[in-house]
Amino acid sequence: MELLVVGSVAFDSVKTPFGEVKEVLGGSATYFSTAASFFTNVSLVAVVGEDFPKEHVDFLKSRNIDTTGLVRSAGKTFRWKGEYTYELNEAHTLDTQLNVFEKFRPSLPQSYKDHKVVFLANIDPDLQRDVLRQINAPKLVACDTMNFWIEGKRESLIKTLKLVDILIINDGEARELSREPNLVKAASKIRELGPKTLIIKQGEYGALLFTNNNVFSAPGYPLESVFDPTGAGDSFAGGFMGYLANSMNLDDDNIRRAVIFGSVMASFNVEDFSLNRLKSLDYQEIENRFRDFRRLTHFDDI
Repeated sequence: MELLVVGSVAFDSVKTPFGEVKEVLGGSATYFSTAASFFTNVSLVAVVGEDFPKEHVDFLKSRNIDTTGLVRSAGKTFRWKGEYTYELNEAHTLDTQLNVFEKFRPSLPQSYKDHKVVFLANIDPDLQRDVLRQINAPKLVACDTMNFWIEGKRESLIKTLKLVDILIINDGEARELSREPNLVKAASKIRELGPKTLIIKQGEYGALLFTNNNVFSAPGYPLESVFDPTGAGDSFAGGFMGYLANSMNLDDDNIRRAVIFGSVMASFNVEDFSLNRLKSLDYQEIENRFRDFRRLTHFDDI
């Protein structure tokens, strides 16, 4: 089943202890749609400026990502500059230039309005709800958010969460949203706000899945080389939602598999800067790493 994503397409400048890149392709919707495209067809809604090169659009199209909803506006493309120390779980933002993204008001093409699976990437919760109003009858809605919206538009975010089936956030955001330091208690409070399925990302330590029936813990994949964590969370969400959209099986076992596929995509993403590793990736590598995850977590009963 086709998957709709609404979010940002950007230029990133990133410095880590292992190198530096300037104005490379980035943005939440870019990482998400690229990761998801290994599992299902993706329709992208975002805005770019006049400076956005055709080669990046061609890349997205090469992944069978529908770019009908990628709007080109007068002005410059959204830019983000950040730096990571050896504590790679946290980016230090050095500069943010919203540019055309500042006035982004998603307007769905007519062909997108019947999509059944929707992912609302990290944008203003008012805009997230506006997107949902444009969709005729979605069957599965997931979203992401960040501390900026939790702090600045909490009530609006809570309104959005009432309309969402799945929420994907990191551990710091979960604590801030719930006002609860313990993640298990935090999950219970967040799920009372609306989303019955909650995923709490923990960076290199993996992810926790909370559903009506179970708690599931997925480890982080042990990597020898981590070059750039930028987009790892979005790649996780893309793998997770792409797998679910492909199967449309929402029982607990399948959602657990989706979490592992999300972790697989995130683990590949961090192996190089920007989308370089995802560009060279093939599906056989994804399947092989999925099996590695199974071996990594397997143990026999006594």
